[in-house]
Amino acid sequence: MRPSSHHVTRCRCHAAICWALTSANGRRQPVDAEPTTAGNLAVMQGADGVLYVRSVTVARPEIRPGEWQAMPHHATCSNPPPRRSSGPGQRQRSGVRPVPWQGRQS
Repeated sequence: MRPSSHHVTRCRCHAAICWALTSANGRRQPVDAEPTTAGNLAVMQGADGVLYVRSVTVARPEIRPGEWQAMPHHATCSNPPPRRSSGPGQRQRSGVRPVPWQGRQS
């Protein structure tokens, strides 16, 4: 099974992708629009018309009727977005500033 054309969009690398919601936490994940047997995801269209994706695991390795096997696009993208980091060097520290201990004088 293939995704319908209204689900397919283009990545910045010009590859055809689909956005699907993960079954684990409901986050959006890009998947390659072209089905492949090498993929580790199972994608299906729900009754609401939204694409849902789940991982193909040892516990659930079978592809059910209505699902197709796909590859996560993060694994195949030739032009990935830059990683979000604070840059080189040490991280900014936050929290309570240590205060030198002051002994009590009697």
